Amino acid sequence: MRSQALPVSKMDPSTEIIDIHGEILETLNGGRNSQSVTLQEISPYLIQATLAIEDRSFYHHVGFDVKGIARATVVNLQHMAKVQGAGTITQQLARNMYLTHERTWTRKLKETYYAVQMELQMSKDEILDQYLNQIYYGHSTYGIQAASRLFFGKDALDLTLAESAMLAGIPKGPRYYSPYYDLKNAKERQGTVLQTMVTAGAITQQEADQASKDKLDILALEPRKPPIGGYFRDYVRNLATEQFGISEELFEEGGLKVYTSLDATTQRIAEQVVTEQMDKQGELQAALIAIDPRNGYVRAMVGGRSYAENQFNRVFANTRQPGSAFKPIVYITALQQKQFTPLTRFKSEPTTFSYDNGRQSYTPNNFGNIYFNWIDLRQAIAKSDNIFAVHSIIEVGADNVIATARRMGITSPMKPLPSLALGTFPVSPFEMASAFAIFASGGMRTDPVAILRIENRTGRVLYEAKPVQEQVFDPAYTYVMTHLMEGVFEQGGTGNRVSAVLKRPVAGKTGTTNTDAWLVGYTPELSTAVWVGYDKDRNISTLESHLAAPIFAEFTERALESVPPKLFPIPPGVVSVNIDPISGKLANEDCPKSRLETFIQGTEPTQYCTEQQPKKDSVGTPVKPKGTWWEDLKRWWGE
Repeated sequence: MRSQALPVSKMDPSTEIIDIHGEILETLNGGRNSQSVTLQEISPYLIQATLAIEDRSFYHHVGFDVKGIARATVVNLQHMAKVQGAGTITQQLARNMYLTHERTWTRKLKETYYAVQMELQMSKDEILDQYLNQIYYGHSTYGIQAASRLFFGKDALDLTLAESAMLAGIPKGPRYYSPYYDLKNAKERQGTVLQTMVTAGAITQQEADQASKDKLDILALEPRKPPIGGYFRDYVRNLATEQFGISEELFEEGGLKVYTSLDATTQRIAEQVVTEQMDKQGELQAALIAIDPRNGYVRAMVGGRSYAENQFNRVFANTRQPGSAFKPIVYITALQQKQFTPLTRFKSEPTTFSYDNGRQSYTPNNFGNIYFNWIDLRQAIAKSDNIFAVHSIIEVGADNVIATARRMGITSPMKPLPSLALGTFPVSPFEMASAFAIFASGGMRTDPVAILRIENRTGRVLYEAKPVQEQVFDPAYTYVMTHLMEGVFEQGGTGNRVSAVLKRPVAGKTGTTNTDAWLVGYTPELSTAVWVGYDKDRNISTLESHLAAPIFAEFTERALESVPPKLFPIPPGVVSVNIDPISGKLANEDCPKSRLETFIQGTEPTQYCTEQQPKKDSVGTPVKPKGTWWEDLKRWWGE
């Protein structure tokens, strides 16, 4: 027979979206549970059992079994109906791929024709491979790998003889032979399979007897867990189809493997924390995005309280003002221009600022109209002082701040106005998390990555991520900013309320507007932005404005629970000295309320707070005044 083109299969392999550790996040097949493996990844026992019970002549026929057809024809004529089949594995695969399951002679003839065509165009191993990956085992489960995971919680390669015989017997009648429906029937069917394997010479009678006695640890049939990462999966789909040239049809039905950066465990924690913290909050919404600053990998993404209820992804909403969370971008600009140090001071008091060559003015207020008199940069960040921030942007120039934001990957529209320092121009949580990742990575910006690789059904790579990296800041500057932002979670800082939850060094910044609450922060392993607010123009209450911080803290600690706490690495070009916060000079014994402060080398103070010289040790080295244990630890680490 001449080879002819086969129809389009109605059982193409399903596209799988896979997390960083190989866990399948979603299979795009209408709810079917399936996972493809090669013949080499399937237990030989299972292959032998399937061949023995389904098609002992598989490696010898040309797609159909003449003797089997003759035997079935006699039985069917006796009953004047189609009561017995004689389908080979190839015929079963042809039926599953190209035909319906109606019992008609026409369908049987087409099935045989397609089976012969498949034998002409495919090797026996290729046919068996497809069959074992597509056969139905009940419970919405297709393919031996998914079945093995469902019934026994193991990979198909690890199936024992007893387990293999049990599974090989199910496809004949999943409703009848599944151990979840009738364990007695399933055990009897297992015995039949084992005896058939003995007859086929695949195993000995002794092996069959032992296997029939082996205890089977069948897992309880649990309700199917709802898929996680709905907002992330939508984002991945959009990236693939809108930016990477993958058509919608190919993405949905092409049997692709889409390897992503998401960590399923971290994602579950993010979803649980948002759900727990937002419980009984009415229509209040939240978003969370976590990025690994070391490589730009998106580890978790929560675009709202419930994906099932609302699929709008607030992680990419570019209509929300970041408020004071934007201030570190102003301050890194000021540090880089060497106009500022952590000791730079401004007076916190009601102030009217003039700009545009004196033609316009701007009068900001502090939250609650609370002012702090003369404060330095550390205090301004910790207390989120607005007057200090506007002084800063006036000094360094709003255009320069916008240029810094652009270098950090923020593309949202901005205008060079004094109010920019207070985060009055909307920025998405995604942009904020990506920007703060630069502080965590020592000034290195890495384009965020969600899709690592896309392969087609044959394993050919259709897309592979090649993240773009750029050193946008000297590491010394980002470390000084990190050291300053650690103060946000210390006593007197706006994030201090969650300091008891955090068990590791964390830096970040809060932000609050009339309608938005933020906390953007980071550790060496995660940069996370949390936003809380309403979808519609509606003010948040004081209580609601405090929800972003506990979401951030709880998520960070739970996500990094298995990771030992790490200090932020101190780069070259940084010095740490004890200073007197009142005078801004080096501390000695006459200035007992000292604090450890970090400076770009060459910008640290050189004079002491009083004329008295510090005590020296026996070799003439000045004795540093004692600080807190945390300051001593950081000083020791830096030295």
